[in-house]
Amino acid sequence: MTTCYTRIDSPVGGLMLAGDGDALTLLSFERSRRAVRPDPAWTIDPVPFRGATEQLRAYFAGERREFQLPIRPAGTPFELEVWAELLRIPYGTTTTYGEIARRIGRPSASRAVGLANGRNPLPIIIPCHRVIGADGSLTGFGGGLAMKRRLLTLEGALGTLAYDDN
Repeated sequence: MTTCYTRIDSPVGGLMLAGDGDALTLLSFERSRRAVRPDPAWTIDPVPFRGATEQLRAYFAGERREFQLPIRPAGTPFELEVWAELLRIPYGTTTTYGEIARRIGRPSASRAVGLANGRNPLPIIIPCHRVIGADGSLTGFGGGLAMKRRLLTLEGALGTLAYDDN
């Protein structure tokens, strides 16, 4: 299957989107130390990403709170379970690694949740930026803590911890 990609500008810098033509599989912050570079075999084609591009622009404009996109993140079963739980964190709220671990039935796995969070191939779309430290501090983010702060500020989520209720 051919992978295609495109690049878009955003308020948090350049983003590279990649996918298989049917689903989005990767969102990479181009200025991040963990930026993914396109494989030479990939094809540049913005057409499959029109919906994602429009929805990301609306998100950054404060006009969209949820994404309605076909996504296909690649990961281990545990990572997929964590990422599915991240999708349940409401816009404008935050939660902790420990709370995610509890919600997936593995209350002692907060560090493993943190590692899975860090491997999220679709940041923003799968909102790993909404996960913070147990003490309320901003912790690791692939795009950097300044970008995490910008995303949480955009959502009005700084200082909230609303996803820890049963």
